[in-house]
Amino acid sequence: MHATRNARTVPIRRAALAAAAVTAAALTLSACGSDGGRTDDAAPSGQPSATAGPSAGKHNAADVTFAQEMIPHHRQAVAMADLAATRAGSADVKALAATIKKAQDPEITTMSGWLKSWGEKVPQDHDMAKMHGGTHGMEGTDGMAGMDHGGAKAMPGMMSAQEMATMKNATGKAFDAQFLKLMVKHHQGAVEMAGTERKQGGYGPAKKLAGDIITAQNAEIARMRKLLG
Repeated sequence: MHATRNARTVPIRRAALAAAAVTAAALTLSACGSDGGRTDDAAPSGQPSATAGPSAGKHNAADVTFAQEMIPHHRQAVAMADLAATRAGSADVKALAATIKKAQDPEITTMSGWLKSWGEKVPQDHDMAKMHGGTHGMEGTDGMAGMDHGGAKAMPGMMSAQEMATMKNATGKAFDAQFLKLMVKHHQGAVEMAGTERKQGGYGPAKKLAGDIITAQNAEIARMRKLLG
């Protein structure tokens, strides 16, 4: 009786092992096919991330112009904010300058990334230095007038060399008044540029950034006007 049960158990065990082997092989093949699909669908290095997706839309000439002009525009605002850290007399002005720098530095990085992914020229810091006749920190007075040096297109709100020199040489209350007056003008220029991108741009993320700039900088304009009194 015991021998009969053993005889019946052996075939059953063999059948179970065979079935398990077939299942394991099928799972292995499925996993390989799945991995291959992911590899084929992966975005090439250096291309816009998949999060941008089809809904982001294709970029156009207006998007390129927006990024290439807003980058140096932002850089000048950041340089102005850097001056406020050591020259401003008002804690409110220093706080505002810090807010401006914190917002615009990452936006410069974002726009630079777009231009690289599109195969377009990214404005460099040395371009700003040439326009200032000095460094990114304003150690010079030649250059910024109308941003028209070397055939460069003038951008709304950009400071002239004389305006930058006046602000650099001021401290305390005199600096605060000059900084606020010039930064209002600078922000108004950025809002104008962003408005053009909203109307003419085709790339979703760029148009969204333009909308964010309009909202944030209009709010800062109101804040600066209040500080000016």
